[in-house]
Amino acid sequence: MDPAVAGGAVAGEAAAGGVAAGGVEAGAEVPEPVNRLDAALARARSEGRAALIVYVTAGHPDLAVTRQLVPALFAAGADVVEVGMPFSDPLADGPTIQQSTQKALARGVRLAGVLDLVRDLRVQGVDGALVLLTYANPLLARGLLDDPSPLAAAGLDGVIVPDLPMVERGRAEAAFRAAGLHLIPMVAPTSSPEHVRRAAAGRGGFVYCVSVTGVTGARKNLPDELPAWLDRIRAAGPRPVAIGFGVSGPEQARALAAHADGVIVGSALVERIEEAARDGSSTDEQARVRAVVDAATAFVTALRQALTGNRP
Repeated sequence: MDPAVAGGAVAGEAAAGGVAAGGVEAGAEVPEPVNRLDAALARARSEGRAALIVYVTAGHPDLAVTRQLVPALFAAGADVVEVGMPFSDPLADGPTIQQSTQKALARGVRLAGVLDLVRDLRVQGVDGALVLLTYANPLLARGLLDDPSPLAAAGLDGVIVPDLPMVERGRAEAAFRAAGLHLIPMVAPTSSPEHVRRAAAGRGGFVYCVSVTGVTGARKNLPDELPAWLDRIRAAGPRPVAIGFGVSGPEQARALAAHADGVIVGSALVERIEEAARDGSSTDEQARVRAVVDAATAFVTALRQALTGNRP
């Protein structure tokens, strides 16, 4: 993970006080929620496999495609879909996701539109686990770290904020729990043992384990020490562990599934979406949408098959 991001969600160790919106005191004993995210992880576990968590950028190639793509990804075997909020300075993201977010921003996609997308998906009957991946500024600008209830009302189950410092996380976590949302903790190979212990404590949601120091992006090879590191994270506490950053395809997913409760695939899927959108017909909108959905679902189906029966 980028050092600037590691200085935020993945690194800082300070505790926080204060009062969140609605009178929820930071650090208060607010019970962890149990929602669609927990149900998805539990279902995968009961089936003897790691959960498949996939990422798409909202509005890439456009919101109409995303609206059709998300339910198709669930039908193809995804357990959880991360919906990426386009942001102008995505510190944790590599070139593939940066380009997808810039295209979405150029089309005018903003947080309000992303929440409308989530609401529309729920109205359509999508009942799979949806997690928002966003940077801190869009939430801070709208007071959503203090009062995240509009995120829950839209139909989200969890939120990942890569650049949220631990001090801010301490202030926000009780409010997120009270709203019925999981604020997903992140750990990296550079995280301190204390940070890992705090992230792994509890049972709800999952720990997002960043496989490498650097940014997102599919990689041909992942560190040899990654399996042993994942085993240590899983031993640190009861919270499920999911591994992301760099997972490029089914073979890597299969190998990592032996050491994690979930496998996260982002850039490799976004690459296939971009290729299909670029190669699709520019005059036949239905054909373009179909090409994107077909390319994405074929890849997700292969990933899901690789994970079947592979959880320890």
